[in-house]
Amino acid sequence: MTPEFDGLVAIVTGGASGIGRAVAEELTARGARVAVLDLKDTEFACDVTDDVAVRAAVTAVAEAYGRIDVLVNNAGIGALGTVADNDDAEWLRVLDVNVVGVARVSRAALPHLRRSPHAAIVNTCSIAATAGLPQRALYSASKGAVLALTRAMAADHIREGIRVNCVTPGTVDTPWVGRLLGSAPDPQAERAALAARQPHGRLVTPEEVAHAVAYLASPRAGSTTGVELAVDGGMSGLRPRPVTS
Repeated sequence: MTPEFDGLVAIVTGGASGIGRAVAEELTARGARVAVLDLKDTEFACDVTDDVAVRAAVTAVAEAYGRIDVLVNNAGIGALGTVADNDDAEWLRVLDVNVVGVARVSRAALPHLRRSPHAAIVNTCSIAATAGLPQRALYSASKGAVLALTRAMAADHIREGIRVNCVTPGTVDTPWVGRLLGSAPDPQAERAALAARQPHGRLVTPEEVAHAVAYLASPRAGSTTGVELAVDGGMSGLRPRPVTS
């Protein structure tokens, strides 16, 4: 069978590591030509907080590959603390990357996506957008905005043939989570706690998220738009009974 992304070009922001790298590898395996946009370690270096750099990178991808069909807005940063624990500068920094960054890259890519017969945008959201997690006020606010933005974009661009969806992972075993665990007083206990709050009892893998992103981006999902696809081990909807000894 012809690979489902054969002949298509995809951009993955934040694609040098973690979820983004897994997405880039998955889309490549399914036949796409993938351009990774990241701060470093990539052909298309790009800071999503810099509109000039974003436009230049997207233009460079279009010139190098001749088209853009899929955009995966994955670049993002984390934040810890209650609503009182981060100052205005940190709030603006995180929202600039996690929310406005999605808008910048999408805005730059739209003229190219409008010319594609299989245009799709997939945003990386989070369980933090739909569940109240402790010590995640700023991060949750940013991902809640991504979820709302996804739905609004889906409504705006459906008549242009551009599908827009998002994936909402639970806690994923990424380098950022690894650094978070490493800074905890008891890293093993913290990892166990993060795993236990997901009903299937473990962290999500980047590859599992990548499979979900690939589905949402695929031409075979032509009737799927404006949705959030949870990859969270059941955290968003299941309430299993506690394990008893």
